[in-house]
Amino acid sequence: MKLFTIGFTKKTAESFFTKLRHSGTKRVVDVRLNNLSQLAGFAKRNDLRFFLQEICRIDYIHIPELAPTKDILDEYKKNNGDWSIYERKFLELMHNREIEKKIDPSTIENSCLLCSEDKPHHCHRRLIAEYLKEHWGNVDIQHLW
Repeated sequence: MKLFTIGFTKKTAESFFTKLRHSGTKRVVDVRLNNLSQLAGFAKRNDLRFFLQEICRIDYIHIPELAPTKDILDEYKKNNGDWSIYERKFLELMHNREIEKKIDPSTIENSCLLCSEDKPHHCHRRLIAEYLKEHWGNVDIQHLW
C-alpha cells in the first residue's frame, strides 16, 4: 500500500497541487487538529476540498483522530518543547486511540497525509505513517517535498 505525506507550509499553491497530482494519490487525509485556520491560506478545509477536486480530481477527508491533542501540540509549539517528548506522547496517543484498528486501510491506501509542516522530520504525519507501517506491515511511505 502506498501512503504519501505532504505539508503545505512554504509551498506555493502551484507547487502543492502539482506534487499531489503527479504523485497519483487518490485522497488527501487531513491530520491537522485545526483545519480552519486563516493562516492556512489555500489549505483551509473547505477551500482545500474544492481545490483538490477541481485541480486534481482528488478526494478530501479530515480525520481528527490522527491529530495531536491541543495539550500535546501546545506544549511542543508554544513552549519550545522537546521533539523526543512530543514524539513519545503522540505515539502513545496513537496507541491509546488504536488507530491501526479504527482506521480502515482502504481509507489510507494511495492517500496522502496532510499537515502544515513543510518537512516530515518533525511532523506528526511522519509518525502516523511509520506507526501504521509498523502495525500493518505493508505500507510504502513517500514524502512529497
